[in-house]
Amino acid sequence: MKSILTQIIEQNREVERQERAEAESQIGDPSTKNDRRNFLKRGLAGGIALGGFMAMSVEDTVAQATSKVSRASKPSELKITDLRYCIVQNVGRTPIIRIDTNQGIYGLGEVRDGADERYALMLKSRLLGQNPCNVEQMFKVIKQFGHHARQAGGVCAVEMALWDLCGKAYGVPCWQLLGGRYRDKVRLYADTPEFKDLSTFQERIKYRTVTQGYSWLKMDVSIGLLRNMPDGLVNNEFWGGAYSQWGGDWHSYANTKHPFTGVQITEKGIEYMAGVVESVRKVVGYQIPIATDHYGHFDLNNNIRLGKALDKFRLAWFEDMVPWEYTDQWRQITEALDTPTLTGEDIYLKQGFKPLIDAHAVDIVHPDLASSGGLLETKRIGDYAEENGIAMAMHFAGTPVSFMANVHCAAATQNFLALEHHSVDVDWWESLVKTTDGRKLIEKGYGVVPLSAPGLGIELNDEVVKQHLHPKDKSYFAPTTEWDDVRSHDRLWS
Repeated sequence: MKSILTQIIEQNREVERQERAEAESQIGDPSTKNDRRNFLKRGLAGGIALGGFMAMSVEDTVAQATSKVSRASKPSELKITDLRYCIVQNVGRTPIIRIDTNQGIYGLGEVRDGADERYALMLKSRLLGQNPCNVEQMFKVIKQFGHHARQAGGVCAVEMALWDLCGKAYGVPCWQLLGGRYRDKVRLYADTPEFKDLSTFQERIKYRTVTQGYSWLKMDVSIGLLRNMPDGLVNNEFWGGAYSQWGGDWHSYANTKHPFTGVQITEKGIEYMAGVVESVRKVVGYQIPIATDHYGHFDLNNNIRLGKALDKFRLAWFEDMVPWEYTDQWRQITEALDTPTLTGEDIYLKQGFKPLIDAHAVDIVHPDLASSGGLLETKRIGDYAEENGIAMAMHFAGTPVSFMANVHCAAATQNFLALEHHSVDVDWWESLVKTTDGRKLIEKGYGVVPLSAPGLGIELNDEVVKQHLHPKDKSYFAPTTEWDDVRSHDRLWS
């Protein structure tokens, strides 16, 4: 036994020699920041000196090597030293941020898909020098700079990165910091694959459900299905074709709210849209929930007409039928239909969800953690909905960084139903990160909850991320010193 331990001791000595040489090299490097240099000096001077360690008995060496004292971080002395970013070409553009500290550990966060990294960068000056483990305090400082939809992207990205840092500092997963977990795996829902004929669709559904293992699906039931149908819509030509829900200027159909377009669906159009849903339901069967989304911009009356035609297919939910802020209209739709209603991917903070929940205007809330306020705020939204008998599904479209923030939050929230996965068929998506405990990121349609890996439980796979940077910004965590200085007085009261 002691001969084996002697070999281990010698191996440890060699590791110590290498670590000391690396630390001394960094201390002597003029580019090393003072905080990092001081930390390295304390590491060399603190604890048991190398010579003493090498002179230990086998018993003392074993005691030292197996002690539970963390040598990687001292949370009470942790300070934020930098915030940098890169932009991945995933779901359009998705910025990832990295918050660095004086102790060499860092936290990862993600600005919501399609948002601007500057929403996060402008917060850097409010973070420098602060202890990232004071997550709630720091969130209260920066939350005034967020707003609904993608304008919340910066605040939420920072909140994710702070929890990642805090978990790493204390050596526990983020779900533990949220109060513990309800589940070891998180159910995912995925889009139904596109199809031109039913036989092809059957093959692709089998692949999605049997091979990939997804047990919850979502499909678009859009008026875009009526593109080639004469007289499927009323008032369509005025908009130059009321099909696209994205793009265009502020006077376009895409940017006109539902009550103000004057678009209606004819009976012929509704019959056709219902037929598409029926064909999908026949292939999928009734054991797999099918949610629906992206109907188009038309008023609550037409939404109710369409909803009643689809009620018989027992869909999982009708999503975003009208803008989320129309609480009274949501209540009218919910009361008129048998199918559950759902909204929330663009709502910021619990207070934004409260009117819908208090009025029981929807059956399910649907926060996007990268817009709703981050991990803790989203859990609070879920908890408040649960108190009122309302379930929570989670919207997500981004990289594995935000995905894992969602997994931790979903694991810690009791009334959770399912989490969206928007990049199911992107073959390089999972390889953007490495799990720090060797687990799979996704297994048979479920996000795997890290049971012991600290923080979010992932690290970036640098080479893969670099291969998928946005073509308009190929920088990779470059310095952001132009964002270091505070230039305003932020207090909201006098």
